[in-house]
Formats: sequence, C-alpha cells, structure tokens
Amino acid sequence: MTKALERREKLRADLIQAAERMIAERGLAGLKTRDLAREIGCANGAVYNLVADMDELVLRVGSRTLLRLDKVLSTAVSAGNPSPQETLVRIAIAYCDFAAENLELWRAMFEHRMEPGKEVPDWSVDDQLQLFRHIYAPLAALFPDRGTEELGITARSLFSAVHGMVALGLEQRLVAVPLPALRKEIAGLVRAMIDGLIARAA
Repeated sequence: MTKALERREKLRADLIQAAERMIAERGLAGLKTRDLAREIGCANGAVYNLVADMDELVLRVGSRTLLRLDKVLSTAVSAGNPSPQETLVRIAIAYCDFAAENLELWRAMFEHRMEPGKEVPDWSVDDQLQLFRHIYAPLAALFPDRGTEELGITARSLFSAVHGMVALGLEQRLVAVPLPALRKEIAGLVRAMIDGLIARAA
C-alpha cells in the first residue's frame, strides 16, 4: 500500500470514529459534515472522498455498533451451560443493557433512513443478519422439527417483541420503565413466548 493510500485509510478510519463519537454524544440528528471535517482536519468536501455519502458513513458506524453488540451477546451466554430458553433470556437482557448503555448509537441504527431510491448495501445487510444466529441457534435446539424458514420467522418475531419493549421502555417519556423493571419484564416475556411455542408444538 502506498503512503497516499495509507494516509487515506487512516483518515477514513478517523472519520468513522469521529462520526461514532458525534452520534453517541448528539444523536443521529447531530451528525454534521462540517464538524466531522474540522475534527479530523480535512476540507469539508474531502469527507466525500473518504465515504460515498452520509448513508455509507452512518452504516459504517452501525456496523461497528453491531460488532460490539455481537461480542456482548456472545459473552452473555458464555458462562455456564444455559438451557436454550435461558440462553434466549440472557440474550434479550444483554440486548436491553447494551441499548441502555449505548442509547444514541443503538437508536441511530433504527432511525437512519437511506436516501430515496437507494438500497442498503449487501455488506450492511450481512452485518445485521449475523446477529440473528444468537436467537436462531437456541430456537433450533428447542424446535428441531422446524424448517429453516419457520425458525427464521420465529427468530425475527421474538426479536421484534423484545426490541419493541426495549425501544418503548428506554424512551425518556411517559412510557419509560426503570431499567431493573424492564429487564424483569423482558425476561418474563421471553419465557412466556417460549413456553407458549413449546405448548403449541406439543
């Protein structure tokens, strides 16, 4: 790699890290090109020599957030030998805690909308889908007779239920729920859903 390419890659990494800090501090709406350029020491227009557009920049930050979430979920189930149901409970609570501790970065992944006519690139979709293995594997152990597609739908449904509770529970408004209570309610929801699925399968 030439010196020029090395400098560009370093500046690109600095840009993504600066964007991550800015979103964490200000939220997605606070991400401004001129502030990013000033922070990394480049001209305003030079930002778009490092990434294609703001969509790519936000998605790159999102991939970093997803990577950290992936590690958190893996750690949550690494201790002991939890049952598949308890694994799902641990994952759900770990997801809630991660969202609470990384609120603006977590929100940004769901608030961001691509420019009209643009699709989310494959690399970003792959980063998102990778995390579903944490839900899919214990579900496959619980329901070995189910096909891949059916398990995938169940995994997405379970995630949607937990995500909805987290999103509403962490709102700084009337529906806000204290974190210890939210953890307890999420655990109860996951156990109830799995118990119901097991009963229906029987």
